[in-house]
Amino acid sequence: MTNNNNLQLVYTLLCDDVRLEMGNKISLMGVFQNIMVERLPISIIKFAVVNHWRGEGVHQAEVRILSPDKGNLVVTSQPTQLELATGGFTDNVSFFVNVVFPQSGTYWVQTFANSMLLEEIPLIVVDTQNMAEVSPTEEFSEAIN
Repeated sequence: MTNNNNLQLVYTLLCDDVRLEMGNKISLMGVFQNIMVERLPISIIKFAVVNHWRGEGVHQAEVRILSPDKGNLVVTSQPTQLELATGGFTDNVSFFVNVVFPQSGTYWVQTFANSMLLEEIPLIVVDTQNMAEVSPTEEFSEAIN
């Protein structure tokens, strides 16, 4: 959990799609942490980054995805205004469409609040040809907890 004064980022999830259900519940489809494909480059038609926030006040949130060397911006979301009542919580969903991952490597999903970086999580993109080259620190996990 990361903090920005009176705003906390509780968790970040990557998934194929998000739907708003009756009762203001959200359904997450295809939660993932790595992208494994037969061949690169790959264009991902649609995916979402879900951030769960807790706190109070009015804030600006943004999600960015950086290349493995952190030198290039792959994609960025539009800034989203978060309004939380005292002790409140909210989920912010950033949808991305037609995102191209040109090479294998560890991409970086960054979450900003009020122009400050709060969290950076790895997104490993690999094709079958380069799967053997993934270092032990870039393990793939398929376990569901």
